[in-house]
Amino acid sequence: MVAPSWLWILFTITAAGAQTLRNAMQRDLIQALGAAGATYVRFLFGLPFALGFLAATSIAGRAPPPPIDPTALAWTGVGALAQILATGLMLAAMRERSFVATIAYTKTEPVQVALFGLVFLGDRLTGPAALSILVSTAGVMILSWPKGSAKAPGPGAFADWRPALLGLGAASCFALSAVGFRAGILALHSPNFLVAASTILVAGLIIQSALILVHLALFDRGLLRSVLAAWRPSLFAGFMGALASQFWFLALAIDTAARVRTLGLVEVIFAQIVTRRLFKQGTTAREAIGMAMIVAGVGALLNS
Repeated sequence: MVAPSWLWILFTITAAGAQTLRNAMQRDLIQALGAAGATYVRFLFGLPFALGFLAATSIAGRAPPPPIDPTALAWTGVGALAQILATGLMLAAMRERSFVATIAYTKTEPVQVALFGLVFLGDRLTGPAALSILVSTAGVMILSWPKGSAKAPGPGAFADWRPALLGLGAASCFALSAVGFRAGILALHSPNFLVAASTILVAGLIIQSALILVHLALFDRGLLRSVLAAWRPSLFAGFMGALASQFWFLALAIDTAARVRTLGLVEVIFAQIVTRRLFKQGTTAREAIGMAMIVAGVGALLNS
């Protein structure tokens, strides 16, 4: 089954929109469940919907889910673990900085994908690509530079930088997650990309849900009860999380992680809309300049 060359663009934009709504729902759950509980709901309540997506694609494509060999399972495990950590770091950053600024931090992910390729795979960067990385990095610095930074560092200096560090850490983990999941999809060698992407999505969520449930059962049964009690608002977050992941995986099955995650920068625009409509948060001129530089730099990376 050969996908049209433009289809990954539609998948990516759809995924970015669904992810913005999922992030907004998770942010609302932080007060009731904390960052950890809000992180867990997207996986626990997303698995049933992902199973439904797999059944639908298998029926539509008239192809059963392909067997998962050790290589595909290993890459899926890497992606699953990195995604849990990335989501937790992102929500922790949202508690300390505006929704749109946090999303902008995580959107340095495409640059980090390119850097991972250089460090781990030996992929060389062209001059324009290196320049785009510098522009994006400068944008992040402008966006995250703490207020009153001209003053001598005080006891709270690290706290001023913490949201940026959390957001950038989330971006690193999201980058590793995208690479891991794409490698898992390709390792299936399935002729049907719809079924292959859905299979890895379900496998990843099974791994994530199992780890979360074991951890909560052993170390935090109170949080487990709280998560289960909040099933009504968590269902929507789980559905939107599964929907976003489904389209991210479909896009990753067609094109490279760097191109997919770069186009995913449209989420910054969606986040701006959500911030104004739902959270009534404004964006400062400095944040706007920083986000513009990030978008410009990563866009240049895509075309280099």
